[in-house]
Amino acid sequence: MNKFSLFLSTCYSDCYDYFKKTIRNKKAITWDYVCITASNKSQAQRFEMEIDSRKGFLPKQTKFIAIPDYNDKRVGSGGATLSILKELKESYNCDFDKNKILIIHSGGDSKRIPQYSALGKLFSPVPHLLENDRPSTLFDELLISVSYIPTKIKNGSLILSGDVLLIFNNLDFYAPRQGMAAAISFKESIEIGQHHGVYNGMANGHVLNFLHKQPKGILQKVADKSGRINIDTGAVYLSSAIMNSLYSLVDTEEKFNNMVNDVVRLSFYGDFLYPLAEDSTLEKFYFEKPEGTLCDELHNARTIVWQQLRPYRMILESFSQARFVHFGTSKEVHDVNTIEIDDYSYLDWKSNTNSVFHNDNISGYMSVVDENAKAKENVYIESSYVHKNAKMGKNSTVSFIELKDETIPSDVVVHGLKLSNGKIVARLFGINDNPKESKLFGVDIKTKFKELGLDVKDFSKCGSDALWDLDFYPECNNISEALEESLNLYNIFNAKGDVNRWISCSRKSLKSSMNESDPFAIIEWNKKLLDIIAMERLFDIIKHFGSVEDAKNIITNKTLSKNQIEWLEEKASSISFIDKAKLYHFVGEIVDDGDDYIDLAYKVINEAIVDGYKDFIKYNDQLEIVKEENLIKMPLRVNFGGGWSDTPPYCNEHGGMVLNAAILLNGEMPVSVSLKRIEERKIIFKSDDMNVYGEFDDISKLQDTGNPYDEFALQKAVLIATGVLPKSGGDLHTILDRIGGGFIMNSEVTNVPKGSGLGTSSILSACCVKAVLDFFGVETTNEKVSSIVLCVEQIMSTGGGWQDQVGGLYPGIKLITSKPGVTQELKVERLQLSEETIEKLNDRLVLISTGQRRLARNLLRSVISNYLTNNGDTLYALNRIQFIAQKMKEALEIGDITLFGKLLDDHWVMSKTIDKGSTNALIEQIFSQIDDLICGRMVVGAGGGGFLQVVLKKNTPSQLIEKRINECFRESSVCIYKVVIFEEK
Repeated sequence: MNKFSLFLSTCYSDCYDYFKKTIRNKKAITWDYVCITASNKSQAQRFEMEIDSRKGFLPKQTKFIAIPDYNDKRVGSGGATLSILKELKESYNCDFDKNKILIIHSGGDSKRIPQYSALGKLFSPVPHLLENDRPSTLFDELLISVSYIPTKIKNGSLILSGDVLLIFNNLDFYAPRQGMAAAISFKESIEIGQHHGVYNGMANGHVLNFLHKQPKGILQKVADKSGRINIDTGAVYLSSAIMNSLYSLVDTEEKFNNMVNDVVRLSFYGDFLYPLAEDSTLEKFYFEKPEGTLCDELHNARTIVWQQLRPYRMILESFSQARFVHFGTSKEVHDVNTIEIDDYSYLDWKSNTNSVFHNDNISGYMSVVDENAKAKENVYIESSYVHKNAKMGKNSTVSFIELKDETIPSDVVVHGLKLSNGKIVARLFGINDNPKESKLFGVDIKTKFKELGLDVKDFSKCGSDALWDLDFYPECNNISEALEESLNLYNIFNAKGDVNRWISCSRKSLKSSMNESDPFAIIEWNKKLLDIIAMERLFDIIKHFGSVEDAKNIITNKTLSKNQIEWLEEKASSISFIDKAKLYHFVGEIVDDGDDYIDLAYKVINEAIVDGYKDFIKYNDQLEIVKEENLIKMPLRVNFGGGWSDTPPYCNEHGGMVLNAAILLNGEMPVSVSLKRIEERKIIFKSDDMNVYGEFDDISKLQDTGNPYDEFALQKAVLIATGVLPKSGGDLHTILDRIGGGFIMNSEVTNVPKGSGLGTSSILSACCVKAVLDFFGVETTNEKVSSIVLCVEQIMSTGGGWQDQVGGLYPGIKLITSKPGVTQELKVERLQLSEETIEKLNDRLVLISTGQRRLARNLLRSVISNYLTNNGDTLYALNRIQFIAQKMKEALEIGDITLFGKLLDDHWVMSKTIDKGSTNALIEQIFSQIDDLICGRMVVGAGGGGFLQVVLKKNTPSQLIEKRINECFRESSVCIYKVVIFEEK
């Protein structure tokens, strides 16, 4: 940033800081009145709606007034000024000698920027994000840019042009003495001056005369020594004496009617400022270029104005360092927001203003653009919603519209507008078109119509052939239809459209669509967009792995609006179940009372997994009992590396990798399930180790599987998942008659403490599944059993991954991997270890029971919550533990048990990163008491209790650690278990 830009940046920043102070501090000096001119009552109403929408962001001590042109007829900028003075005096009893007034001339039709004609150019977008993430407008920037001026004046009025933003040092402004006006100007090159008004100053500081768009030769005569001239910025200060004199022109109804009408059309800049210049004469004044036409009424009015204002003079306040931005044409607005945006970085203007998009070809203001939408270079999108199939040509402007699958040509502006009759028009024109002229898309309209055999007069209600007045734009029932018809118009001007279809449509002009627009629809569309943008920003954060902390301030009122709820429902129907679960969870974390959304996130996961495995859990009405009795026994498992990466939805999105081993505990297979046929038409569940028993002859009770505290929830879910019972409906007696009787299912886990972390629940589930399928003679595989167990856990709403059941189903030490996908296709690679390695591992691997029962379901939900909310530490650790699992495999394959132990230590650090609840004071105490005896440690399973696993240092006998544990934790339930890798061939 150069020194000039740095200076202007500081000036603007100071003004903005002071403006914020005027909002917070009622005693801060600011404008008493801010008056905005409007071309008609409808536009004034829109301005008032915009001002009302800024409650809390404007100074409370300032009165904001929007005043329409008299009788909704164009009375000129001077007539509008007189209307303001009359309104202030007679409706607000305003004393010009005691008040500070800001007047903004903004009552035009914005013909050269038609996309702003309905709402008013004053509220056109500016690529700046204000405090509280509010996208700025020209109105906001104008208030900021002159916020310090009230501190520099005692009274009087500052008048601004509503299409020019002036940046200058307010503190350098000095109000002239009473009875004077001041023109605010700054030095510019002659080349720029040729396209603007120029003030010619005198040695005493007075304005000598005005030069408007003069050739270079004339401007050289008034330039200073450095060849620079004073640019007319449209900003003028009037002392209260001049204001009183102006008011005297309209202080009676008769005077007002003579001065303020659509015939006289007094100009503020031509008729009120001209008499203040030193070199002015009445004779020349009569022939100055008018806003309307030269006529007797204007001649008489100028005579009276001259009498009132000629006694006063105007001084020139010229700033050496200042700049203005002119919002005059569609091309200027487009270029400011695209190819010139970097020129305004000193104002903190950016190509993305409260928008969601990821495309370097786009600049956006309060818009959403799907990442799959196509855009060529220099596309500007404002207040619009662009879906994935839309395409936008280079140098195009998309304004206040929703694009779905349309293709917008290059070098055009497309603007959506809802009319008061409920119809929609899509106003499409060339970015370089001047609607005051008779051209469309750069093509001469009369010439084109001659080719088509059409008469321009048939398209104009006022006889004008200017684009502004021609009925070209079909009014339709929705925006898609309106876009289709306007694109047909574009094609007609490019020799490939359907002329007859276009002519048959009911059409509006740029002018009539502006006059008939629905102001409430514009405001509501902006509100809806802001709601949608908040949700899209939230989803964007999720997709790019941002955290809940990053998203907390997006939903500012901590509750979803109707628009946001509708967006959520629509978005949820079109994204993956993982993204949907993340979205619901994020929303639940952000809004007040969000537990229902968080529960919905887990429901989404549950339903997706069950649906993904639906082919595994179909009700089988062909089953028959083939064995009178059946017994299945299985080992437990100990997890070494990668645990948690097997858990939905992480494994569904990224795949998983786990290293674990089937083990015997104290030489036994602890898990067993037996089934026995009985003649009675009922199903009996029993578990001797839990001392529970239940008989069921009502199928609805067997289908109630959602209560995780139900003692038989697992057994019920197994019967549904294996197809023995339907998920809902049916008659138990009929089913049991068909299968050949009732049965008893006895499931046991013997000599293993509850909540051990050794995978008992999932292995018991696998054991039940195998026993049931074998009991009914159904051929199966370990892969299928594993998949059914996943369904069992989802049916029970407990969640869980695949490593536990796989650990018990397959003997030995296995590296188990899966690829991303709803259904997990598992690859089980059994490690081919030497007998010596297995023996060393059996000698050095020790399990320690903490005596505390772990709550796996609570830990599981906590970890999934961290994953769904993109917790950075959790995401890193989930990736890291899979790498560690691979390294553990390599260490075992070379027989390095010490290295394996070191990796177990590394994994323990990651496990605690994934979930801090995996450890507690007792666990840390146990590890610290034996630290000198071990080279590796980690909890078994999720942690928080249950079993711990340690790897002894080389040549350390297990009796030594047992002795240490007994000494340290005498008369407690902490104890040692002998573990052996189950190596069935």
